[in-house]
Amino acid sequence: MPELVFFSGTMDCGKSTLALQIGHNRSARGLKGVIFTRDDRAGEGKLSSRLGLVTEAVEAAEGMDMYAYLVDQLSRGGKADYVIVDEAQFLAPEQIDQLARVVDDLGLDVFAFGITTDFRTKLFPGSQRLIELADRIETLQVEALCWCGARATHNARTVGGEMVVEGAQVVVGDVNRAETEIGYEVLCRRHHLRRMTAATTRAGALSPDVLPVTSA
Repeated sequence: MPELVFFSGTMDCGKSTLALQIGHNRSARGLKGVIFTRDDRAGEGKLSSRLGLVTEAVEAAEGMDMYAYLVDQLSRGGKADYVIVDEAQFLAPEQIDQLARVVDDLGLDVFAFGITTDFRTKLFPGSQRLIELADRIETLQVEALCWCGARATHNARTVGGEMVVEGAQVVVGDVNRAETEIGYEVLCRRHHLRRMTAATTRAGALSPDVLPVTSA
């Protein structure tokens, strides 16, 4: 039976890499898929992994009817055996409904990949709708790590290395950006609640106000 599967995890846990691997495995068996993405770090119409792998994709722009797109492709003689959707958290709830209809009406597996919550720990509307509708939800097993070494569970937005908790929900960025840029960092819950990023922790450790430790 075809399924709508939601693969979720924090940033930097290998979602896009797994999406590319699923596409590769199926194409190696002669199957043809349609890949959708939204606001990928590599630019419009790209699905990219931090490992350096990139493939072409269909940009799922705001307002796009993804079900109608696939029906049009099939009616023109195109082939589709499955659908991959990366950055699914950025989709509107009605677009998630369209993906569910692709499964139910067209009989295609849909594999959606995305992060669940934003930098404020609030659910993305697209992720919330996926949680509500998905036949199956899979948490990725590759653990991203906080700077402290604990399992990272939250996504933090940073400006100049400092965590921010206000602003638009969607600002395209990435981990490993220069500290002067808008970027993202994955943190454990404790350090997210305390707003302690790698940069601010390092600055605190180097502060001359820190009491020296002397041996007895």
